[in-house]
Amino acid sequence: MSFCFALFTDFGPAGPYLGQMESVLRQSAPHLPVINLVSDAPSANPFASSYLLAALRSSFPENTIFLTVVDPGVGGTRRPVVLFAEGQYFVGPDNGLLNTVAVQAETVEWYEVIWRPDVCSTSFHGRDLFAPVACALANGLLSDYCKPLPKSDLSSWSSDCNQIIYFDFYGNVMTGSRYKPDLDGCQLFINGHCIDQASTFCSVETGRPFWYCNSSGLIEIAVNQGKAQDLLNLKIGHSFQLSPN
Repeated sequence: MSFCFALFTDFGPAGPYLGQMESVLRQSAPHLPVINLVSDAPSANPFASSYLLAALRSSFPENTIFLTVVDPGVGGTRRPVVLFAEGQYFVGPDNGLLNTVAVQAETVEWYEVIWRPDVCSTSFHGRDLFAPVACALANGLLSDYCKPLPKSDLSSWSSDCNQIIYFDFYGNVMTGSRYKPDLDGCQLFINGHCIDQASTFCSVETGRPFWYCNSSGLIEIAVNQGKAQDLLNLKIGHSFQLSPN
């Protein structure tokens, strides 16, 4: 059984935190690859981040261990948990960050992390708690570190979200809603703008906004050779509607 680690955080691309967390993984599981999937998840926003995480997981194989840290309540009462969903593991805080993965997956198992290190900072559980647990999973020690968790009902958690969840480097705007073929031809309304669908960037003139199905299967808003985020004055959490043309 071959594992790999995928890091999903709101730490940002600079600073010491990614390196410190990766150091723990390298020391305890030096033979396993570490992939920095996302380091700019919506800051302190587990809700929006949960839809991004659920969309990106499909690019990874079974036995991927996602080390997920978007944790504004670090040091508080939220539980550290492990989610096992369709052959993949997710380690992180029980603050909603893993919920979208759970509601979209067909089979899930939840575990509460009961292990604690001898020394654990109150502000960096990614390094001191979650990273060691991720290593324990890779070494087959789940039952030594965790106990089964009867998770509360998630039926009220929507599997899709008609809100903006992420801006990429190019200013493209990802939403938390998965594309479905029956949406073809709809117009998208957001922040006072009416946007038509297009298949890709080069199918519209330069500077024109459009919506399309992105490479992760999400509805995305973009501008050909421009930044939709700036042109449309959008922010994380802005909601949108789709209506037949």
